[in-house]
Amino acid sequence: MLLGAILIAVAFLLHWLSARAIGGSYIAYRDHIFGFFLILVVSGAVIGIIGWRFWRGRPDITILLTGVVSVVLGVMVYIQRFHVHG
Repeated sequence: MLLGAILIAVAFLLHWLSARAIGGSYIAYRDHIFGFFLILVVSGAVIGIIGWRFWRGRPDITILLTGVVSVVLGVMVYIQRFHVHG
């Protein structure tokens, strides 16, 4: 569970750094942080439903997978910051 929580924190940091890299305006931070939480809620819900079906009683696996998905998407967002033209 600890590793999953650390991965979620890393994903948040990637979104925050992406917002900072494209100018650090209020709108950039707002959109990136909102996007992080939206991704976290949607992917967490999907993984939670799958976990309820296949590994009931193992919330550690659910949190770990949610963290992995969050980091993968966070890395994608961070890489995409190079394509923003300001």
